[in-house]
Amino acid sequence: MNRVMQGSPVARADRYDPRMGDPQSITVAVGRFDDLIARGLRGLIDDDERLELIAEDVTPVQLPMMLRSRRPDVAILDTARLRSPAEVRSIAARHPATHLLLLAERPTGVESAQLLAFGASACLAKATQSRDVLNAIHLASRGLQLTPRESDGLGRGAGLLTAREVDVLGGLQRRRSNAQIAAELHVSVETVRTHARHIYRKLGVSSRRELLAPSTLGGDGRHRR
Repeated sequence: MNRVMQGSPVARADRYDPRMGDPQSITVAVGRFDDLIARGLRGLIDDDERLELIAEDVTPVQLPMMLRSRRPDVAILDTARLRSPAEVRSIAARHPATHLLLLAERPTGVESAQLLAFGASACLAKATQSRDVLNAIHLASRGLQLTPRESDGLGRGAGLLTAREVDVLGGLQRRRSNAQIAAELHVSVETVRTHARHIYRKLGVSSRRELLAPSTLGGDGRHRR
C-alpha cells in the first residue's frame, strides 16, 4: 500500500485518534481490485491490529450475498466495478450496518459529493496515501463521512457542491418534494429551489427528472448529456 497509494492527503472533517479506544475489532471486506491495489489494501488492513479482514476479492455478483451473510463494518469497493453511481444508494439502503469506502481513479468534487449523497462514507482516489486510507476506514466505521478539499484538486470553483447543496441533493435523490426537503433542513421552499438549480447546473442536468434518470450517470461515473 505504501507504494501503491502515494497521492496528496485527503481532506477530512476528523482524524482517527487511537486514544479514543476501540471496544472491538472493525471488520472489513474488500471488493475486487487490480492486483497491486488489492495487495496494498490487504497489507494495510493486516498491519492494523484493530482491523479484521473478513472477505476480499469480492466480485460485484458476490457482493450482495457477502454483505448479507458477513455484515462487515466497512466495505471497500472499486467505483469502476459499479454498474453506476446510483448502485451505491441501493447498497447503502439495503445494508445500513455496512459503511462504504469507495476508491476511484481521479474522482472530481462533484462525483464525490454525489456518491456521498448516495450514502458512501468516502470516495478517495486510488493514489491516496496509506495513512489516509486507514484513517478513512476508521472514520467510516464510526459512521462519519469524509469530504474532499478544493485544494486537493478534487473540485474546482463552481463545480464543487456546497455542504448545503449536498444536503439538498440527498433529498432530491430520495425523491422528497421541495416542501419536504425544506422542512427537513429548516429552510424555505424557495431556498431549496435555488439550491436545486445550482445542483442541476453543476451536475450538468436540466431538471430533477434528468437528475433521477438512470442514464444521467454512466458506468464510468461521468455525467452523460
